[in-house]
Amino acid sequence: MSAPEPDLASLVGLRTVKGGHYAEFRGTAARLSRVMTALEGISKALVQTAAGPEALVVAVVETVRDHLGADWVLFALADGKLGETGPRHLIASGEGQLLAFEGVRAATVPTDLPDPVLNRLNDVLRGEDEMLRGPLVGGNHIHVPVELDGEVVGGLSAWTPPDHGIDPADLMVLRILAGQATVAMVNASLFTEANRRAEELAERNDELLRTQRELSAVQRTALLNGERARIARELHDSVGQSVLSAGLQMELCRGYVSGSGADHLDKAVRLSRDAMGQLRNAIYTLSEAPASSSSIVSTLDELCALHMPVATRTSVAVRGRPRDLPGDIQHAVLRIAGESLFNAAVHSGASEVIVTLGYADGTVTLWVDDDGGGDPVGLRTLLRAARAGDPAATRHRGLANMASRAEEIGGNLRIRRSRLGGIRIAVVLPIIEPGAAGDLTV
Repeated sequence: MSAPEPDLASLVGLRTVKGGHYAEFRGTAARLSRVMTALEGISKALVQTAAGPEALVVAVVETVRDHLGADWVLFALADGKLGETGPRHLIASGEGQLLAFEGVRAATVPTDLPDPVLNRLNDVLRGEDEMLRGPLVGGNHIHVPVELDGEVVGGLSAWTPPDHGIDPADLMVLRILAGQATVAMVNASLFTEANRRAEELAERNDELLRTQRELSAVQRTALLNGERARIARELHDSVGQSVLSAGLQMELCRGYVSGSGADHLDKAVRLSRDAMGQLRNAIYTLSEAPASSSSIVSTLDELCALHMPVATRTSVAVRGRPRDLPGDIQHAVLRIAGESLFNAAVHSGASEVIVTLGYADGTVTLWVDDDGGGDPVGLRTLLRAARAGDPAATRHRGLANMASRAEEIGGNLRIRRSRLGGIRIAVVLPIIEPGAAGDLTV
């Protein structure tokens, strides 16, 4: 005996295959397809977060309109709710027109809204209608509250054509869309605010960089003024006084000299007076404020011109890729360079001095080389004695000051024989992450 043929009921799980059941199955499949299409529209709407709140609200109302085939769709936030979020309302017509009374660039101002739509907008804005705190489905109208953290903050409403009914699946779709859209609107507002703050921070960072450059220029000018004042004091207090005293002594000797000796003495007196006049002019020139230096290299050039005699050849060189230095590093470089040049001018008898600034990853190095008669071993000994507090080495505090200045910002100072034949002062300073003060190497 052959096995019985399986009937259709056992295959589809239905006890009967009447036409009504098949129609119900087709209706359910159609509703499921509409829901899936709506969910796809919801996902497309919610990814508008990064485009800003307005683009998000536009996507929401257009998704509802397309899903329901609605004549009108309204999205609105109650007054006083989500005060930092916008737009506050948006209306979409069945013809695809976007309408709003204010706050939406993509919309036009409505001129003839149906009374139900206008009344609903006013009710949602006021937030006083208790009926709107729950979902409404009736005939060709559907409304769901817009909620955030359990609080009603607005509403989403739609009106469909008379021949287009609303089923429970539509209510579910709108509730999902309203809930997620609210959170997405808040996120969109936060995203927009974050971008605005980022732009403000970028502007302030640019202002800070400009201020730092201006401050660096002021510091360079102040340092040059200090060096000029120091040289002017030296000329006035030592050289000037010596020349003046020599002239006075020659004047006192005038009555004791006669003949050709008197002529020579008169000439020496005139020369001393001319020298005093030149010294006064030099002191006056040094006292005048210089123009702001445009860079650290130009400041080093000016320091060379200030400290070194006219007959001494000077030059400034740069190694590596130049970049802006922090204010404390730049100040240290210039002060150490000025002290090194002063020492070379006063003690070395050099005919050539080369200042080099070297940039590397994380460090900047200053080299001051001369071809004078200085002894690096002797200078290192004097430096150690000065740092130890030896009274006999107090006049060499300039070396100790340079070493201390480098150590204070994590660098170190070295004294070596220069390739030019004289002294090399080398200072290495950190410019990224200053660590502990480096050991002094002498």
